[in-house]
Formats: sequence, C-alpha cells, structure tokens
Amino acid sequence: MTNPNPIRCQHVALQTDDLANSVAWYQDFFGGRATWTTDRLSELTTSRLPGITRITEVAVGGLNFHLFERDRRDDQPLPVSRIEFQHVCLAVGSPAELTDWRDRWQRLYDSSRYRFARPDGPSAIVVDDQDVRSFYCLDVNGLEFEFTHVPGDRP
Repeated sequence: MTNPNPIRCQHVALQTDDLANSVAWYQDFFGGRATWTTDRLSELTTSRLPGITRITEVAVGGLNFHLFERDRRDDQPLPVSRIEFQHVCLAVGSPAELTDWRDRWQRLYDSSRYRFARPDGPSAIVVDDQDVRSFYCLDVNGLEFEFTHVPGDRP
C-alpha cells in the first residue's frame, strides 16, 4: 500500500542541559545555523516537558534540529539512561564523506571547546556484506548519530 501523502522529517528534537554548548556544537559539527530561539512556550509544551526553558532551531540543509533546554536544578549531566532516542542515521554521498565527518567530529572533540556528556570517540568505519559503510558518534549530550553510505544512493 502506497502512502498518498508523502512525508519528510521536519525536525529532530533533542534535550540538553546546556543549550549554548549544544547550539555551538551543532553549528560547528554540522555547519548549521541557528534560525530562531524562544522562551515563549505553549502550555502544551510545558506540560509535556516539565522544566523546559528555551528552544533553539539549528537548520542544516533540509533538516532542522530543535535543541531544547530543561531546568535541571543541579549541575550533573543527564544520566545515560535518560537519552531520549537510540540513534538517527544520516546518509552521505560517498565513502570519503564518511571519513570527512568522522575527522570533523574528532577535531571538534580534540579542540576542548565543548563539554561532552560522554567521552566516547567515534566508532571505526565498518563495511557490511552489501558494501554499506557506516560509523557512529555521539553529540555533546550523549545522543548517537550514525553516518552511512549506501552504494548507488544519493542523499
């Protein structure tokens, strides 16, 4: 059965306890730009996300990240058990682009400009039996991204 109403991903919402750190990292890593920030939140938003204080959108091509900060009332990073999703997979156009993204992550981590919730570096680039290549990395909040190249597939 075909869906008569195609959909696309408008945004991925990510919780953080340090909005400035997250916005800076998403801009530097993905080459995105902050398009808006608000602290004027609807009753629905505040009821669904108690303690939410601000949201900033970072636009990267046709994908938007909505980074939202919640009042934690302590200075401890979010525990790993509170990570809100398993991973988001982003497609790249070539195996060389995988290496570029992995190297970019490492350069930003090594710069010491960001506070990372987890010290885990990016995985190795792996190749499966279909020649699909991928690696995994964490954002500053400990949320996981997969970068993948599928032969013959253009993002």
